Amino acid sequence: MTPRHRVTATVTWPRANARRLARQHLTAPVPVPAPAPADVSAASSGAASAAEVVGAMLGAHAQVLSAAELSVGLRGAGLTRADVRTALWAERSGPGGGSERGGRTLVKTFGPRGTVHLLPLADLPLWTGALSALPVGPNLFAKDAGMTPDQVEAIGDVLTGAELTVDELSDEVVARTGPWAGDPVMPAFRTMWPRWRQVLHLAGHRGVLAYAPNRDRKTTYGNPGCTPLPGPEALAALIERYLYAYGPATPAHFARWLAAPVRWATARFAALAASGAIEEVPFADEGAAWVVAGDTEFPDEPVRGARLLPYFDAFTIASQPRERLFPGPAYERALGGGQAGNYPVLLVDGTVAGVWHQRRSGRRIAVTVEPLKRLSAARLRELERQVDRVAAVMEGTAELTVGPVTVGPHA
Repeated sequence: MTPRHRVTATVTWPRANARRLARQHLTAPVPVPAPAPADVSAASSGAASAAEVVGAMLGAHAQVLSAAELSVGLRGAGLTRADVRTALWAERSGPGGGSERGGRTLVKTFGPRGTVHLLPLADLPLWTGALSALPVGPNLFAKDAGMTPDQVEAIGDVLTGAELTVDELSDEVVARTGPWAGDPVMPAFRTMWPRWRQVLHLAGHRGVLAYAPNRDRKTTYGNPGCTPLPGPEALAALIERYLYAYGPATPAHFARWLAAPVRWATARFAALAASGAIEEVPFADEGAAWVVAGDTEFPDEPVRGARLLPYFDAFTIASQPRERLFPGPAYERALGGGQAGNYPVLLVDGTVAGVWHQRRSGRRIAVTVEPLKRLSAARLRELERQVDRVAAVMEGTAELTVGPVTVGPHA
């Protein structure tokens, strides 16, 4: 192992934040591939696809698909929601391999924290290997509400070669595992779901379940045919990707992002440090934090300008310490009990400085932005350009109002 020079200069918050924003393609949108002759590849042009943008984000939260489409589109010059949908639903041969240009390169499945994400299809073996290796927390349900590993595997068996609605999937799982799997024991949205649905996200983490195109507006699922990478290998790669995108970061930051135990994350970081894969740097008020070994270059200039980010954007979820990204009044206005993502946010000079909301009617998109401080004329012009970008990504025409946002979170 080659010894490395220990970084002694403290990495300030503005420099760390500037690097994160740049690596998220939020400082400037990355060019995306234009139609090209068959002998000119997107990779050789220096352009990035929708899947590469999602890879840089470490997944796009997609519980509300339109928010994910906007998250991705804002990071790619010329990307629209139609491009994201094409990358998500177009046919291709399978995960993890090469694909024809214009083929399916994204997958919608259960990602970090058990929430629905868009992930690069080529990265699905890494994600499923890492997520299926996470320590299992205490069961929130009654002792007799659990399901065995064999019963979880039944979900993948049912979906092999099929695309089923949740009701069809439920009937098949119950038929294969017994009526017990259909007992309504899982609290959900003022009702009770059948027992088997508590492991839906685990099936996604094991690579045997992902979303398929809707059928008559009904959600459907299929089996992506993914073989997860070995857990230790996948976890090590995921930590390094996280540190590249959001470093410097501590084990506690990583654990919070994954909803994993801090002690477990600390042990994983220690093992990577011992191997020389990551190194420690002093970071702002956090003390010791970590970056990928040798990745110690940071911009000298802070971020300038105004930007709009939608619900549950990857940057606002993963970037820590949260108190720095949401300073002062922003912590109360733009978070929900300390949880990021409940409101779309306005960034000014790289930190949260307001909230916003959009309401669509046909092609018209009414955008209301509530800054926490008065914006200068220059910032207002930047905001107008951002609203135009939102409209371009969402394939509509936007109208901007600067004033109070009166709707609550998740509106």
